[in-house]
Amino acid sequence: MESNAEIIDDLKGLVSILNDGKEGYESAAEATEKIELKGLFLKYSAQRAGYAMELKAHINEHGGTSDNEEGGILGVLHRTWIDIKQALSSKEDEAILSAIETGEMAAIEKYDKCLKDYASHADHIDLLTRQRDGISEALYEISSLRTNNADSPNNL
Repeated sequence: MESNAEIIDDLKGLVSILNDGKEGYESAAEATEKIELKGLFLKYSAQRAGYAMELKAHINEHGGTSDNEEGGILGVLHRTWIDIKQALSSKEDEAILSAIETGEMAAIEKYDKCLKDYASHADHIDLLTRQRDGISEALYEISSLRTNNADSPNNL
């Protein structure tokens, strides 16, 4: 079983991931010219902001604080963020969707790592599971759009 400090660190890591996602979706919404994608990206950006607020409240319940409003700068997610920025600069919707897919898969991996340690995260397992499921649903929708776009570029 992890200590309270380690649990708080895990949750803070998830807040950073959520903020990465929020920023990525905001930038994607700015980069695309398609109204449907703008709306979808803004919806998921707002969802990530809401998830981050929920986790911050839970961190406070554990005696910690998290005033982080930005994403992380280390590891896979940083590389993913760079990929997203490169995709955004191309303004090609398929590249943007592909980069977002990569970011969502990395986020799911981080959630899975926390969920695997059930004993340490038992008091918030439902919250983490619900958020992970929401990210998974977003990934499915983004993947479907990218696949449809690859098959027929005029679909988006």
